[in-house]
Order: sequence, then C-alpha cells, then structure tokens
Amino acid sequence: MKKSILEQIQYPKDLKKIPIRNLPILAKELREFIIDIVATKEGHLGASLGVVELTIALHYVFDTPKDLLVWDVGHQAYGHKILTGRKAIFHTNRQLHGIAGFPKRNESIYDAFGVGHSSTSISAVLGMAIASQLKGETEKQHIAVIGDASIASGMAFEGLNHAGVTNTNILIILNDNEMGIDPNVGALKEYLTHIKKDTKKCDFNIFEALNFDYSGPIDGHDLPKIIRELERLKTIKGPKFLHVITTKGKGLRQAEENQITYHAPGKFNKISGDRIVNNLNLPLKFQDIFGLTLVALARKNKKIIGITPAMPTGSSLKYMIAEFPNRAFDVGIAEQHAVTLSAGMATQGFIPFCTIYSTFLQRAYDQIIHDVALQKLPVIFCVDRAGLVGEDGATHHGVFDISYLRLIPNLIIYAPTNASDLRNILYTAQLGLNLPIAIRYPRGRVSEENKTNTFSKIEIGKAKVLNKGNKIAVLTIGITTNTIIEICKEKPFKKAVFHSDMQFVKPLDEVLLHKIAKNFNTIITIEDGSITNGFGTAILEFLQENTYHNIRVKRIGVPDIFIEHGSISELQKIVGLDMKSIERIILNLFSE
Repeated sequence: MKKSILEQIQYPKDLKKIPIRNLPILAKELREFIIDIVATKEGHLGASLGVVELTIALHYVFDTPKDLLVWDVGHQAYGHKILTGRKAIFHTNRQLHGIAGFPKRNESIYDAFGVGHSSTSISAVLGMAIASQLKGETEKQHIAVIGDASIASGMAFEGLNHAGVTNTNILIILNDNEMGIDPNVGALKEYLTHIKKDTKKCDFNIFEALNFDYSGPIDGHDLPKIIRELERLKTIKGPKFLHVITTKGKGLRQAEENQITYHAPGKFNKISGDRIVNNLNLPLKFQDIFGLTLVALARKNKKIIGITPAMPTGSSLKYMIAEFPNRAFDVGIAEQHAVTLSAGMATQGFIPFCTIYSTFLQRAYDQIIHDVALQKLPVIFCVDRAGLVGEDGATHHGVFDISYLRLIPNLIIYAPTNASDLRNILYTAQLGLNLPIAIRYPRGRVSEENKTNTFSKIEIGKAKVLNKGNKIAVLTIGITTNTIIEICKEKPFKKAVFHSDMQFVKPLDEVLLHKIAKNFNTIITIEDGSITNGFGTAILEFLQENTYHNIRVKRIGVPDIFIEHGSISELQKIVGLDMKSIERIILNLFSE
C-alpha cells in the first residue's frame, strides 16, 4: 500500500523532498492527523489547524533547526511538532511523561525557545539574532510567529521597538486570525481590520513606522504564495514583518464556526466534528461560581467593575460583560495594564474585580506592589487556576501565587474551600475592605454548590475549626481542606486530628494558632502551592516569632521544582497531595 505523504516525513529534511505541487495534499493529511489525535487525547485544536500551511512553508523554506523558529504562546505548534520528529509519539501530547503541549527546549532541538505565556517570541528571537551577529553567523535566519492577540501585548511592542533600530536578520510573522482564545479587542485589532479591508496600501503603516520591511497581508492558506514570499524575505537583510491572514480552526467546520469552544474542545467525534459532552449533572466550576456571583452582586452594587486580560470565557467574566458591558472590560493580553487600570478605578471609589489566572498575575508583579498594595487601594484580585492545573504543565500551574503574594504588605490572601466560601468572600470584599485582597481558587468544579441566593459576611483573618481531635493539628488552606474533611470521617483520624481550615494565609488567625501551639506538639500544614515561602512557611514564622520551639511541623505542598504536565490526580500523587499520601504521612507521625 502506498504511503501517504505525511508518512514519508519524519523531519524537515524529508519535507524538502516533496514537490511544491504536492504540499497542499500534505496540508490536508496533517490537518487530519491533528484532528484524529486531539479528538481522543484532547488538547489545543483550533490554533494548530489554522497554521498548517504556514507551518509547512516555514520548514520547507528555512533550514531548521539551524534557522531559529519561535512560536509565540505555542498553542499553534502541533503541526510543527509532528513535522520535527515527534509524529510517532504525538499521541502522548500533554499526558504524563509524554510530550508537552507547548514547545519545550529540552524536548527537541527544533524547539528554539520554551513558551506557554504570550508575547515573548519577538524579544526571544531578537536576543537570538543579536547573539548570531556577535558570533559572526550572518546568514542565520530568526523567525517569530505571533498572533494578532499576542502582538497587542506591551512586551511584544517592547520587542518591536528595539528590533526596529537593529540590523538583525529577524522576521516577524503576524498570524492574523482575529482571535486569541476569545475574540480580539482593542485599537490595534481595529487597525489590522482596516489594513485587510483597504484594497490600497494604507498611508500609514505602524510596522513600517517601526522600521520593519512590511509585506502583506497575504492568504495564509495559499501554500505556493507563502513559500514564494518567504523565499523572497530570506534575501532581505534587517528586520522584516510578514502579515499573514488565517482562519482559526481551518479544515474542521465546527472549529471554524465556534472558534472559542474549539480552541480546546475536549473530546470530539473526528468524523462529524461534534463534541462529546458528558451530560451528567455536574457541579459548576469555580470560575462560573465567580462569574455568576459577580453578576448578582453587580445588580445591587453599581460601583462593581469587572476587568480581565483576554480571558472573559476562561474566567467567566463573560457573564458580566453580557449583562453590564459598560462595567466589564476585556483589556486584551495586558496583565500589567489590567492591574493598574483596576488601581485607577479604585482611586475613584469604584470596586474593581480584576480576574486573572495565577500564572498570568505573575506578569504584573510590580503593579501589584507599587500601584495597588503600596497605595492601599482595595482592588479585588480573583486569582483563577490557582494550584495544579493539569495537562498544560509547568507554564500554567498556579503554584507560586501564595509565595509571591504573601510577602507584599497591605495584601489580604484568602482561599475558599467550596462554592459557599467563594460567594461569601466576593460578597464581603465588595462591602469595602480598605485593603486589596487576593482570592485564589482552582481550576475545576466545586465540591458543593450553594443553592441559595443569600450571602454571609466573612470575618477577615478568622479560621474555621472543622474537627476537634486531640493528638495532631492539621492546618489546611483552600481545597486541600476537603481532603482532610474526608480523612476525618474515618474513626482513627476523627479522634486524633484537630483540623482547622485557616481560610486566610494573610492575616493568619493568631488567636487560634496560639491555642494550637500550646496544645499540640505536631502540626501538619497542607497547601496546593509551593511550600517555599508558602502557607506552611507562614506557620513556621509564627511559631518562631512567638518562641514556640518544641513543635514539630510537617509541610505538605508542591516541592521546589517545576511540575510537569499530566492529569491533576496524577500530579497530586507525584507531589504527595493525594488522599492516600496524606493519610500515610499522618499515620507515620502518629506512630513516632
């Protein structure tokens, strides 16, 4: 039986042997291969389908890995992985010990730069290009592929601003599909739309103004045209900019028509394209509890404002945007701006809820300190995806937020255990705290749902005692509380374990901690974050500062390493946060 074209390709050197006239056939086969795997193994679908032709053209024209190719964010790099030696193991994508869902330097020499967060590609490629000049490698090419959502970020513009005054051999390819995960927003999006609609060359081109040799826009699904243009650009020295128009989800009708859902659709039928939806009556996700509660509060409190940096669907701010479009803002991939915009709102008496993923909040650290906490502005940070997030891996695990937020003065840190806690802290925060607060909650579904519409005010810094055993004290934060609640249902643990949900990492309930320190010789702390400078460290500091020297403390949490990708349950077992591991630790401490 004759092999397909894709079956004949293991690496780009094999691709270069294929006649150009046959490359559209390869594009069709590559799309089918991606659809076939992602349909059952899940992953990011739409972005990779949209750049199939561009991916083929890049590896066909350029001498990768000698020529350096960086994919911004990396959602769109599945075709790249398949054509660079990972086709046979692509079915392990995003699975424990399998290949990563994003380009990763230690996975392949073809992955020139590790990515996962947006807008880093231009700076990285420029650094590589300058290094090549210093080494005398004048013929080496340096290519960054960046989307129209990512290029609107401040960091991308910083890279463009620097690159434009160099003579580096750098090519920026703008993959313009008018989509990030959600539809793009902002003035730059409007400008790009104008370029595409104007049949004549615009009088002003922002990229030419930044000293780039601009070409385009061209059809990103016309393989021969892309190849011709890339070949031409190879001969031009200095900073170059190619504007390519693509369709996210190209080749799968549902992915083209519903680009938000099919960004990462879960399992779907590879023939029909229809998603396989579990119809079980599952509890809501934490993000939906947040989104729906915020709408309920905003109906009564006109000072409430919602702000998110490009994640209205992922954070569920979409509900408020739909009902109160004048009071809810998607500011694009601009985390620093989102935080300081919130601070500005707070100075004028409004109550900004800045909802942002834990790992994305890292990108606005100075703004949290300088623009919010230093000025005691009551911004409410709703820190989504806190803790281990699963298959997206190290770039997305929200395990550092307690550690990096805990050391900031004037900042309250709270972690809800369930839906009721999240609803009540959101209610409490909008009543007025006079200080900023970070409310951290995980990806995934709540353990229970509050079916009532009532709210209760939470006392800041107050813990909850959930079990009154007499042998060992277990202090938990956030959803780790639920694990100990289950463990304490068993007789030996119920009698022996004193369990407190501390609720607040900052301020701590010091009244309760003094009582615990005077009555227990062993304390266990449990958190779904890094134990380095985390919640457990806060307990150690309290004990040391109050001269409780003879208490043994065991901290359970994420160790001081980057955690790979895999299911949340698999990763919990690896770091010792699963129920059996915690039971074993408690029993071992009993017996000592």
